[in-house]
Amino acid sequence: MKKFNFYSGPAILPPTVFEQAAKAVLELDNIGLSLIEISHRSKEFTAIVEEAQQLVRELTGLGDDYKILFMQGGATMQFCTIPYNMLDTNETAAYIEMGSWSKKAIKEAKLFGNVNVLASSADKNFSYIPKGYSIPADAKYFHITTNETIHGNQLQTIPDSPVPLIADMSSDIFSRVLDWNKFDMIYAGAQKNLGTSGATLVIMKESLLGKVKRPVPTMLDYRSHIKDNSLHNTPSTFAIYVCMLTLRWLRDQGGIAPMEKRNRAKAGLLYAEIERNTLFEANVAAEDRSMMNVTWIMHDKSLEESFGQFAKDNGCIGIKGHRSVGGFRASIYNAMPDEGVAKLVSVMQEFESKHAQ
Repeated sequence: MKKFNFYSGPAILPPTVFEQAAKAVLELDNIGLSLIEISHRSKEFTAIVEEAQQLVRELTGLGDDYKILFMQGGATMQFCTIPYNMLDTNETAAYIEMGSWSKKAIKEAKLFGNVNVLASSADKNFSYIPKGYSIPADAKYFHITTNETIHGNQLQTIPDSPVPLIADMSSDIFSRVLDWNKFDMIYAGAQKNLGTSGATLVIMKESLLGKVKRPVPTMLDYRSHIKDNSLHNTPSTFAIYVCMLTLRWLRDQGGIAPMEKRNRAKAGLLYAEIERNTLFEANVAAEDRSMMNVTWIMHDKSLEESFGQFAKDNGCIGIKGHRSVGGFRASIYNAMPDEGVAKLVSVMQEFESKHAQ
């Protein structure tokens, strides 16, 4: 039986990426050495990093004023690295709180300076995106999370900001067309839509840096990684290679625009079934629902365990919701084929036929 991976991360990757990565582990491009044993300063690996950076530029259209880095520690490490580099103790940064990840980012930023939480949807367990806030012009930067993986909500419109705009795009990067020049910094853990775990993509304007009074440790200083082009120390070479392969695949699919069209169709099919099915109910406001992480609950909670097992038995793996939300979650990233979503929908329909009153 074919299985479909709906886990939120480490997540599904295109089959061609698995195949190419597996071959490279045995031998990279007929050089007589494995990908995972070559020097990170070799011409072969330098070429991999540079191609990955060029593919990011090609997909986004961003110019040379943006630096493209591959770092470690996941997006979670960025939660403290950003304010460490950009927020002095007497300064204030603006954040919106729309889920677990933005909440964690806020907690870390408070260790380095003042944080102004402009709006929050914690009152309804992050089942909607907060709106109607104003961004103060004196904030050092404004931080957003474009998609909350756990709670299944997503910013449908990127706000215009009078101050530098920083975005955590870990779970929806390259899933839809955006005006990339609106952002001063973007970061994303690779293991959802970009590659495998172990690498973090950072896209940033160098002009953000060098303004805080505090000394910044070398490995937490973005300037160290810019200076050495992501090779200040030994990076996760395999993870960066898989990012490069995934970026190639995305380019070969036609880029971000056709990928967005497919993603919208997949999400639309699944949300339509949740709305139609008498056993299920969406738990995020319709206008704020994520295209990447679809969450829902059952009217009869006593059937949840049974449905989860039924889905697993039928090849739909990893749909259990996060413990803080409950219910179910299907992560349908770029690499999820239409076939996978169609299978999940058919499983939901079959379960309904067995259990509907």
